[in-house]
Amino acid sequence: MIRILMTSMLLISTLVVSSAVSASNEPIQPIKAVTPKDPALVELGKMLFFDPRLSKSGWISCNSCHNLSMGGTDNIPTSIGHAWQEGPINAPTVLNSSMNLAQFWDGRAKDLKEQAGGPIANPGEMASTHELAVSVLNSIPQYRAKFEKAFGSDKVDIDRVTTAIAAFEETLVTPGSRFDKWLEGDKNALNKQELDGYKLFKSSGCTGCHNGPAVGGALYQKLGVHHPYETDSKIEGRKAVTGKDTDLNVFKVPTLRNIELTYPYFHDGAVWTLEEAVKIMGKLQLDRDFNKKEIDSIVAFLKTLTGEQPDIKLPILPPSNNDTPRPQPF
Repeated sequence: MIRILMTSMLLISTLVVSSAVSASNEPIQPIKAVTPKDPALVELGKMLFFDPRLSKSGWISCNSCHNLSMGGTDNIPTSIGHAWQEGPINAPTVLNSSMNLAQFWDGRAKDLKEQAGGPIANPGEMASTHELAVSVLNSIPQYRAKFEKAFGSDKVDIDRVTTAIAAFEETLVTPGSRFDKWLEGDKNALNKQELDGYKLFKSSGCTGCHNGPAVGGALYQKLGVHHPYETDSKIEGRKAVTGKDTDLNVFKVPTLRNIELTYPYFHDGAVWTLEEAVKIMGKLQLDRDFNKKEIDSIVAFLKTLTGEQPDIKLPILPPSNNDTPRPQPF
């Protein structure tokens, strides 16, 4: 009996180790939940993320373009900025954005903290200034108390504002997708079509760019490796940052996590369906014409990358007062 029990335990251990080794050999790794290191800082960042008073109009917040109830984006081709200006580019999702090698499609911000300050002062986005945004927050005693709790003093400046927003955004991860469960050993988490789609995704070379926990975001790549991408967009990609002609149409590879929620696709937001996106990417990047069955299988796999969405309780923002600069929406 003891020998049988030991043999059974050894077999179970072997299966567990085999499963772990199998998962570790995959080009994609599971996402892990994040435990905030500084809850007070994260809470302040959440308030700032949702506060439209950081904009000149008093109407646009970070959540306007990175809506946490819509996959961390706005589900329109290009975002709407101050005075209904049409933005030049599709808003990338904020979900799992801490896993990116840099921020923005062209990677011009090195991290979330640097990115957070950009839209506030961009005349085509929130159209405020860092000085005005700070003066709004500084005029509100409840905010100063939050800054003191998070930083040890009630000083309000743009460095602390962006630090807090970045701390909140770092918590916006989406673990627990069905694909993650499969990676972690639940071999019943995916059906045959989804598994076939994943195998094709790997064998076709998609994982050359879309790999790691975020299934992307770790490198730059030219859009149109084998065939040019036809678009009316004037966005140049990395060329706008480096000035190099060779960087024309080179973009940060987007994450495929929660991809079924973050339509429309590509930097110009021109493609509305995953089926069309897979077809186009197959041709442009791999010089491959996927048939309908192959496209349907890859799309089925991509939908298994949808994870648990952040469970956000909306913050109650402190009211403005007589000293708070007034919004200028028009």
